[in-house]
Amino acid sequence: MTCTIHDMFDRRCEADGEKVLFELKERPNVSYAATRATVRRLASVLTELGVGPGDRVAAQVKKSPEAVMLYLACLRAGAVFLPLNTGYTGAEIDYFLGDAEPRLFVCTPETLDAHLPRGSAAMAVESLGTVGDGTLMARAAGATEQAQAVARAADDPAAILYTSGTTGRSKGAILSHGNLASNAVALNETWRFSENDRLIHALPIFHTHGLFVACNMALASGATLIFLTRFDPDEIIDEMADATVLMGVPTFYTRLLASPRLDPLATAAMRLFVSGSAPLQEQTHARFAERTGHTILERYGMTETCMIASNPYDGERRVGAVGFPLPEVEVRVTDLETGDVVPGGETGAIEVRGPNVFQGYWRMPEKTADEFRDDGFFITGDLGRMDADGYLHIVGRNKDLVITGGYNVYPKEIETMIDALPEVAESAVVGLPHPDFGEGVTAIVVPKDGAVIDKACVLDALSGTLARYKQPKTVMVVDALPRNVMGKVQKNELRGRFADLYAPARPTSDA
Repeated sequence: MTCTIHDMFDRRCEADGEKVLFELKERPNVSYAATRATVRRLASVLTELGVGPGDRVAAQVKKSPEAVMLYLACLRAGAVFLPLNTGYTGAEIDYFLGDAEPRLFVCTPETLDAHLPRGSAAMAVESLGTVGDGTLMARAAGATEQAQAVARAADDPAAILYTSGTTGRSKGAILSHGNLASNAVALNETWRFSENDRLIHALPIFHTHGLFVACNMALASGATLIFLTRFDPDEIIDEMADATVLMGVPTFYTRLLASPRLDPLATAAMRLFVSGSAPLQEQTHARFAERTGHTILERYGMTETCMIASNPYDGERRVGAVGFPLPEVEVRVTDLETGDVVPGGETGAIEVRGPNVFQGYWRMPEKTADEFRDDGFFITGDLGRMDADGYLHIVGRNKDLVITGGYNVYPKEIETMIDALPEVAESAVVGLPHPDFGEGVTAIVVPKDGAVIDKACVLDALSGTLARYKQPKTVMVVDALPRNVMGKVQKNELRGRFADLYAPARPTSDA
């Protein structure tokens, strides 16, 4: 048997049950002991609804303490938790429910009537609200506490998280109890996280970052979650006076930098700012340090592996790098064609092996086999390089690699140069179908407020520093880059929007 996230949480309840776990704004705070009591009642409800060990429980609900309690109840009952993005449509939900075949689907009270027809003898449908309401909590109110947690081994599935599906059918990554527990232990050690921490939690909880990093670390260490339902810069700055850690995406930090209230005094009580889920721009990194005296710690992870690497807590948090592999995690950079490890400094495919790496894709054995090497290394699909000091740098996604005229072009290199231009807020470089080169390197640029982008000036700024084949064929100016809920730029949308940019002009008829 392994020590699971639920086991770690249970031990913290025994150590200090009256401590606040969820600090809330519009509701009374919730202690560790009160959370445990509800978790145990919910575990009994799961059993009453026919959920057994290994059964899936899908949840498309809004952020609340009770949503985390449902997750813990699944772990306690031996079920497999499947959180779903709150933005998914009915058709998307049909796909996930059909693929995962959960024994229970939990939705919001507002959508219960719409989802009830999905229920069957094989799948119950219940609701869960944001203030302890919904049919599931009504059942829990009259339930007895489950006396004993179901014992789980390290390899037993704990959760399934579906990938975004931007390149085809969405895949369910199976994460085991060992994956989640080992990653929480490694992160708590690396980031010096303890019961003394008060974490500002403004992330969604249907994603690795918000649930399996932020929540799991707090549950395992006995910390307090300052549990916010949205990101508001003024509210975040207010909370910093009585908090120690903020975990966020790059958008959090750019929005904080837009506030005149952000200064060393506002952040004086804080000990750590962490960024992940999307690349952090170098200028954001530098400006935050100048404004606050704090250097943001950037880390690297993905759905299939939880966290992989982190800049050091003590030592240089290198700009543009994601640091070193976490304890017990191995990372290597390999040749895209041969699979051989490349020399330091060269770009290649990032591969990872360790207790954090998922078991495989749900009901996709062929896809799983394709993503793993014979020696157990998982091929992440990311491109990167190791610098001379061993820091890992992410260059981009393999699918975002541009091959123009037979040459490989890594968009990150060009984006970094464009982003440094004074009138540019951010950029994305993609490859678009080109009649002569196969793919044409294309820069898509967002101007800073009030700035005007001169396309010729952008191209001129790159001409003397980039090899000719790397230079963009053209520059497109847009108001904003499309992003997913975690702030990642959706380059597939850009490729679709500008797919015909280099298409030959159709001849006009003289008739």
